[in-house]
Amino acid sequence: MKFNIRGEHIEVTEALKEHAQKKLSRLERYFEAPPTSEVSVTLSVVKGMQSVEVTIPLPGVMLRAEERHADMYASVDLVVDKLERQIRKHKTKVNRKVRQESGMRDLLRVDTSYALEDEDDFELVRTKRFTLKPMDIEEAILQMNMVGHNFFVFANSDTEQVNVVYKRNDGKYGLIEPAR
Repeated sequence: MKFNIRGEHIEVTEALKEHAQKKLSRLERYFEAPPTSEVSVTLSVVKGMQSVEVTIPLPGVMLRAEERHADMYASVDLVVDKLERQIRKHKTKVNRKVRQESGMRDLLRVDTSYALEDEDDFELVRTKRFTLKPMDIEEAILQMNMVGHNFFVFANSDTEQVNVVYKRNDGKYGLIEPAR
């Protein structure tokens, strides 16, 4: 695995870099061949908490996890644990779809030593339908804040596409829009 480790508002020491690489390298055991894509690791300090964000782009899926702790080394350990759970869940889902003989099945090593995750992990408990009112991004953020949610789906009046605004952990806002 190739790593791109960078710091935001923090100096990444060699010891911290080595710790992150060593811990994240544990994930290689879940793959038939180590991913050729670059693993992006961002270490930062947000509101006094040590934060680690890891993104692993794979064919057909994007693994992403973020963890915060008072100690940066603990944050790294926690984010690796979270990624391991994501990989095991995804493997279970892929293995359940036996009819797919290629694709992700060839990418992930089949290991039956892990118990299958419960089907309830993906239980849909509610469906909402609503009319999307065309609005600009600023109005969508205002609407989101008014209803007290951390995301808001809307029809972007500028692009005429469905978009999502969301509140980030750093208190700023993000926008999700379809690729063109």
